[in-house]
Amino acid sequence: MTERVNNFPPLPGFLRIKPCFYQNFDEEIPEVHRQIVRRVYYLWMLYSVTLCVNVVSCIAWWAGGGGVANFGFALLWLLLFSPCSYICWFRALYKAFRADSSCNFMAFFFIFFLQCVLALIQTLGFNGWGASGWIATVTFFSTNVGSGVIMLFAALLFTGVSALMVLALIRVHRLYRGGGGSLQRAQDEWSTGVWKSAPAREAGFKAVAESGPSLPQYPAAVPSYPENSPW
Repeated sequence: MTERVNNFPPLPGFLRIKPCFYQNFDEEIPEVHRQIVRRVYYLWMLYSVTLCVNVVSCIAWWAGGGGVANFGFALLWLLLFSPCSYICWFRALYKAFRADSSCNFMAFFFIFFLQCVLALIQTLGFNGWGASGWIATVTFFSTNVGSGVIMLFAALLFTGVSALMVLALIRVHRLYRGGGGSLQRAQDEWSTGVWKSAPAREAGFKAVAESGPSLPQYPAAVPSYPENSPW
């Protein structure tokens, strides 16, 4: 077995900054759950793209006569929420499915619920919040039509992202509950300290890997989550 080298985010080799995480869906996620984990990963990418589009929309908003504060907040949300959303809720989901960790599932549900609320607020688009949502877009059409059209793209993306986030939250919750997961299970995992002993949990994975050519990154007792289905 070769030592795993961090590969995310994919950075050019000439940079002194190196990737912080190891991510491999085919190697670490059970086959039956790879689709939903990949889709949540694509959802994170879509949200990051939406924040980029929102910055452009806020520039158009500013250029059309809006306040500069919206552009400043939009840039702050992009720099803050893009990496934080990956670390706080996508990695929690990734580790939850990788090692059947109830604590990580609970962390995902809590943080991702807050993310859904934030996405809904951004979809509404209150003036001064740095989000080119529907309220800001519709009200600004009477001031500058050109800027309003550009702002409309961000409003549509925020709407789509919000809807997909709600669907993802419902889907993951059904999978977790269908596999016997519960709050009590997460509390037991927390009280025993299993949640913080990742090397011990993954020792079993490596033991299995040494007996074969593949590296299944999942415990021997795989929970019987319902099979994946489109959402």
